[in-house]
Amino acid sequence: MIVETTSGKVRGHNGKFLGIPYATAQRFQRPQPVTPWTGVRDAAEPGPIAPQGPSRLESVMGPLRTGAGQSEDCLSVNVWTPGGSHKPVLVWIHGGGFSSGAGSAPWYDGTALATNGDILVVTLNYRLSALGFLYPEGNLGLRDMVAALRWVRDNIAAFGGDPAAVTVAGQSAGALSTLAIMAGPEFDGLFHRAILQSGPFGLPPAPIDKAENIGRLLRREVPDLEHASPERILAAQRTLAKPGEVEPPFHLVADGAFVPADLIAGAAAGVELLIGATRDEGRAFSPAVGNTVFEAYKALAASRSAPVYAYEFDWCPPASPYGACHCLELPFVFGNPEAWREAPMLAGEYPAELAAMIQLAWTSFVRSGVPRADGLPEWPAYDGGIMHLDLEPHVSDV
Repeated sequence: MIVETTSGKVRGHNGKFLGIPYATAQRFQRPQPVTPWTGVRDAAEPGPIAPQGPSRLESVMGPLRTGAGQSEDCLSVNVWTPGGSHKPVLVWIHGGGFSSGAGSAPWYDGTALATNGDILVVTLNYRLSALGFLYPEGNLGLRDMVAALRWVRDNIAAFGGDPAAVTVAGQSAGALSTLAIMAGPEFDGLFHRAILQSGPFGLPPAPIDKAENIGRLLRREVPDLEHASPERILAAQRTLAKPGEVEPPFHLVADGAFVPADLIAGAAAGVELLIGATRDEGRAFSPAVGNTVFEAYKALAASRSAPVYAYEFDWCPPASPYGACHCLELPFVFGNPEAWREAPMLAGEYPAELAAMIQLAWTSFVRSGVPRADGLPEWPAYDGGIMHLDLEPHVSDV
């Protein structure tokens, strides 16, 4: 299958196109359009991922395996299509505390979602840590995401997608980034629905003075920051992370131009939302970390003019020390248990009926704006209750 994009032709295999460049960027510079290529570019393998160290949640999720290597030249998308035309589109923005993760990870393979939901699935890589969020160059990783969404707007019809029916889904840092895009000056209707999973909305963008101080500390460790190797920068920034602190040293910065200080107040009110969290979010980090996600979600729902649906993911393996922890819903959203077989949080358990129900609910929201699935009770809007996702799902009061 050969598709013509704005940068050139790409050849897909079995309904998937991997490693398509959506932008290019020099170190600490904004993303720029890709130089068009001639001939047909083979899209059989994912592109490199952003330079990074091990995830701080590896002990919960298992190791990140992509096989693609790491490179600063990492701005690529992956597309899964079920065939046909004018299909709704789901764009996935991965989490990882702005310091790890990749849209090309097998965890986020879009095959099951695209096939079972009859939608297009797009995943993307973006710059991380200091290379993506150092101030004053800050928020470059977020600018990468906007560039990827513009690529979707301009190209997805050629793959059979509908650019007027785009849903962005993000988990953790990906959810916070999605909210930041909705609140920023370049949102411009790039998507119409959003799924916000376990967004750390209690973590506001860093104020400029704090971001400047972190940048000074890094430059003290690496004076030749513009030319140092990524490995050296990663080693230096690890010394800036405070033990036990959830907030990463490099993340969104409230620069007053691209990212406002109050993301909830500034988020576009007309975007339909599916929002939620796991029951025991903080147990992925420490038993002492509480679950405050829903307090921020209440404020977000109150600011909406479009419908909002809320969930809590309650299932967990029996006797798991992690409970229903941060990230536990991800294997069920994507429906690819083999990619998660090393995840301690699953303890070898994977009820397929729960996965089927959640995938149908998510893709129903992508298609219609209302989450529905066989086995689920009627899902009310947020002010009518919260859906508890488990083997026996139920609705509770807000």
